[in-house]
Amino acid sequence: MAGMAPESSGDDQGTLMSSINVTPFVDVVLVLLVIFMVTAPIIAKDLLSVRLPKTESGDGKGMSTLGVSINRQGQILLNGAPVTEELLRDEVKKALAADKEAQAIIAGDVETQYGNVIRVIDIIKSAGLSRFAVQVERK
Repeated sequence: MAGMAPESSGDDQGTLMSSINVTPFVDVVLVLLVIFMVTAPIIAKDLLSVRLPKTESGDGKGMSTLGVSINRQGQILLNGAPVTEELLRDEVKKALAADKEAQAIIAGDVETQYGNVIRVIDIIKSAGLSRFAVQVERK
């Protein structure tokens, strides 16, 4: 047995690796989490913003008790905070109880559906508020 290589005893060259190193996977997931945490407020701000249609005329008066906006997705915002139709109706009734001369300014995004604006006007009128205006921007 002079030409034969000695057998290796105790070496694990023939065994399979039975565990997976998860450290790179965890690193990638944490980086993605940070990216989503940084970009989420930017995306949410874009969704809640309202671009007003522009007109040649307008009196520029903006005194109101309630500021109601409809963004392009049809979401209703009351003084900048998202609300449901029922909550909007309740807030209009509270404003009327506090001040009989209450009024509302309705701002609909230029890309929202016409029906969304009409739905908000109907909610406001059915709650008893008859003084409202539609807000636009001058060109």
